[in-house]
Amino acid sequence: MYGAILGDMIGAPFEFDQGGKTKEFPLFGKGTMFTDDTVMTIAIAEAVLGLKKNASDQKVHKAAVQAMRKWGAEYPGAGYGARFIHWLYEDDPKPYGSFGNGSAMRISSVGWLFDTMEETLRFAKLVTEVTHDHPEGIKGAQATAAAIFLARTGSDKAEIYDFIVREFGYDLSRTCDEIRPTYHHVESCQQTVPEAITAFLEGKDFEDVIRTAVSLGGDCDTLTCIAGSIAEAFYGVPEELVQECRARIPKDIRAVVDQFQKRIQGKKFIGRL
Repeated sequence: MYGAILGDMIGAPFEFDQGGKTKEFPLFGKGTMFTDDTVMTIAIAEAVLGLKKNASDQKVHKAAVQAMRKWGAEYPGAGYGARFIHWLYEDDPKPYGSFGNGSAMRISSVGWLFDTMEETLRFAKLVTEVTHDHPEGIKGAQATAAAIFLARTGSDKAEIYDFIVREFGYDLSRTCDEIRPTYHHVESCQQTVPEAITAFLEGKDFEDVIRTAVSLGGDCDTLTCIAGSIAEAFYGVPEELVQECRARIPKDIRAVVDQFQKRIQGKKFIGRL
C-alpha cells in the first residue's frame, strides 16, 4: 500500500492540471498530503484483512460498506466526490452506477492478499460494486488489482501488458508522450486506469513511475495512486520513501498499513529494486 499512498500524496499538489506536465518537480513539497485516495485504500484494506477467502458475497459487501463509512466519518474532509459523500451518509447506502476512478485507486490491497487471480478478481469486484457497480467501474478495479497480482508474482511488463489488453480491452498502445499533450482532468476509470498502467509500463523504477504519472496531469493524485500501487508490486519501494510516507500519515492509518504489511510477509513477491 505504500505505493498507492505515496502516489496519492505526491500527486495531490498537481491535481486539476496544476502541474507543468513535467517529471522535474520536488517529490515532497508544498501541498504534499494524503487525500481520500489514501483513506479509502486503508478502508478497503481493513475490510479485506478481516475476511476469510471463502467469505460470502454478502459478508464482503457488508465489510466494505462498513469500513468505508467508518473511515469516511473519521476523515470527512479528505476530498471525496459529491456522490460518494452522499453515499457515506445515507441511512441505507446503495451502489450508484459509478464508473469513477475511485474504484481503482482504493483497490491495491486486494492485489496482494490473495493467492490466485480468480480470488483477486472476485474480491476486487465485490468490494467495488457496493458503490461503483457500473461495468467500467468494476473493470477499472479488477484491472488494477490484476496488474498488481501479476507484478508481485513475477510477470514481466510485456506479460502484464498482454493480460490487461486481452482480459479488459484497454488500449495501452499510446505512449506517455502521446497521451500528455491533450490529457486533462477526468475522473472516469476509462480515462484514468489505462493511462496509469501506461505510466507504470514506461517507468524505469518506482520513483520514475511516480514522476511519469504526475507528468501526465489530469486527476493526478488518483492516477499516480494507481500507477504507484502497481509500481510497488513490481519494483518495491525504496526505504527512504517508505519512511517519508510513514512520517506523513497519522497513527490510525499507519496501524492498518502495519497490519497489512505483517499479513503479506511471505507472500510471493519478486522485487526489482
